[in-house]
Parts: sequence; structure tokens; C-alpha cells
Amino acid sequence: MDGLSRYGRWRVLLVLCVTEITSWGALYYAFPVLAPSIAADTGWSVPAVTAAFSAGLLVSAAVGIPVGRLLDRHGPRWVMTAGSVVAVPATLLIATAGSYPAFVAAWLLAGVAQAATLYPPAFAALTRWWGADRVRALTGLTLVAGLASTVFAPLAAALLEPFGWRGTYLVLAGILAVVCIPAHLFGLRGPWPDPVADPVPHGSTTRLVDDDPARILRSRHFVLTTVTVTLGAFTSFAVAVNQVPLLLDRGLSTGLAAWALGLGGIGQLLGRLGYGPLAGHSTVRGRACGIMAALAVTTLLLAALPGPAGALLAAALLAGAARGMFTLLQATALSDRWHPRVYGRLNGIASAPVMVAVAISPWAGAALAGPLGGYPQVFVLLGVAALLAAGLALGTVPRR
Repeated sequence: MDGLSRYGRWRVLLVLCVTEITSWGALYYAFPVLAPSIAADTGWSVPAVTAAFSAGLLVSAAVGIPVGRLLDRHGPRWVMTAGSVVAVPATLLIATAGSYPAFVAAWLLAGVAQAATLYPPAFAALTRWWGADRVRALTGLTLVAGLASTVFAPLAAALLEPFGWRGTYLVLAGILAVVCIPAHLFGLRGPWPDPVADPVPHGSTTRLVDDDPARILRSRHFVLTTVTVTLGAFTSFAVAVNQVPLLLDRGLSTGLAAWALGLGGIGQLLGRLGYGPLAGHSTVRGRACGIMAALAVTTLLLAALPGPAGALLAAALLAGAARGMFTLLQATALSDRWHPRVYGRLNGIASAPVMVAVAISPWAGAALAGPLGGYPQVFVLLGVAALLAAGLALGTVPRR
């Protein structure tokens, strides 16, 4: 089957850039800013509020497995459109939840939407449609989508004062309806091509020939790759979500802490700009270890710095750069090691523990801060997890 024209590929990339900013911003990055206000307004504890958010991400992990198979067979148009449709009532239900069980149920529905709208389906779409040139497309997507926190964290903070957290989520539901549903429906049209044959990944001199998913899934290299990316995702997202309470404990205002989170988005953009040159001058194994080590060092830096505000903002920028590089590492981890013909299925399975890690990371930070003595100690633990991932990355590359 023929793929998209050059114009069609760029159209898809542009659409996904817009919808990933919107989906991540409304369904993920607004929550860290709004969570303290939700707890204060409702009387639910911050760990309880965060647990509802995490439960939705757990649903996203489970739903992501069948979503990956649907993507392999049918492409992203209807999957991502359906996810956008579900996202609107889910966000409306979050805004209007009158009890804690209703709040939890709303986030569970939001998890279904996340599985069909966030990075995994977008990565699958670009990996198949852009073929051997996928790294350029994935870099472009994550460069732009990395601004989701830069746009939506300050936006949520700005909407919070005049509208409250409920009104803010009502506005976000409207944005999702206006932007994502028509963009996915009309912008992702086109034939779903056969995967490119036997591509050469960045940092490798040999071609990928293994396209047997059963054999790949049993391999030690796949297990280590999944564990490495899972630990990296746990650290990356826990830092992003728990950075606001860490900075509040350091004496920053809510507005300045939100801007620090947004500054981390700019750091992600800078990190992703550097990924392409890094991929061209490093091995698959080497850059995996290096990026995980950078994630560990910047996380430990946030743990160690007591202030002043300028130093904390600079550390947030560096941590964002490490997270930005990690996002592209995650996007290319499977296609750099195995044939993209089975990318959707492998990614659906590999993404399940990753999404579980993403799901528990916000709750884990809030839950562990008390027993460990504060958020700095939590960030030390996260840095250690990233160092472990750097060591495991040594065993992730299969023989060719």
C-alpha cells in the first residue's frame, strides 16, 4: 500500500504537534497546578486527589495494549479521534464531580482518552508514515509538544484565580473539543502504509531483521529495554509533577512554581533539539546510558539546591532538557532495536508498564514525601532510580 505524499506527511506532523500540546496540556500538565486547589476546595487530601489522577493513568496503561494492536492494523485516524471525543465528557465530569467517587470515575474515563491521544499513538503514526525518516518527524513532534507544560501550566494558573479549578477544567474541555476532535478527524486521513522494509536505525551499522513479536517479547533485550524506559519514565514524570510542591517547600509562590514547570518545557525543547546530532554521533547503547545519567544528575541537582529562586529555575530548565532527550529516547527505543512492522504491538506492551510508572509517580511523590521527610528526599530516590536505568541500558541492544 502506498503511504502519504510529502505534503501529507507534513500535514500529519503539524496536526499531531497541535493536538499533542493540547491533549498533554489539558489531560496531564494542568493537574499539578490545580491539584492543591482541588484538595483545598473539596477537603480531599492531596494524596487522595493525586491517586485519582494516577488511577486514570493506570487505565491508560491497560487500554494502551489493545490500542497498539488497532494502530498496527488500522492506523491512527479513528483511534485518536475516538480518544478526543472521550476526552471532552471526561474533562467535563472532572469539573463537575460532586463527590470523590465521581472524581475518581471521571479520571478513569480520562485514562481511556489518554491511551488514544497521548504520545504512544502519535509515535506509532509517525513511525509508520515517516518510515526511515521517522527520527526527524519524532524530533519535530516532541520539540513542539514539549511546550505543553510551557503553555498549559501558566494557563491553568491564570484561569484558576478567576474561574476556580472547576471552571478551569470546563475551559479545558472546550479547548479539547474545538481543537483535537476536528484535527484528528480531518488531519489524520490517508492510507495506512506497509512498514518500511529493513531500516537502518541511528547509531547502528546493521539492519533490523527480526519482526517476530513473540520472539522479541521473550528476549532479555526487550525486557531490559522496557525496564530501562519504565524507570526513566517514572523519574521523568515524577520530577515534572512533584516539582511544584518541591519548589513551594523551597519558598516559591504558586505562580513562580508554575512558571518553573513551564520553563522545564523550554528545557525539553532544547534537549530535543540536541537529540538529532546526538543520535548521529552515538551508538544506541551509548546514548541510552548517557541520557539516563543526565536525567539522574539533574534530578539530584533539584534535590540538593535549597535556593535561591534563580538557581532553582535554572535547575528546572536543566531537568527539562534531560526529560526532553528522554522523550525521544523513549520514542525511538523500539524502532532503533526491532523492525517497525511490529512497532504498534511492541509499543502497546512496552508502554503498559511505562504508563503504570507514569501513573504511580505523582502519587508516589506525594505519598513518600511524609515518610521520607520531604520532597528533596523523594528527588534523591528518583535520581537513584535513573542511575539504575543507566546501568540497565547497557544490556538493551540485541545482536544483529
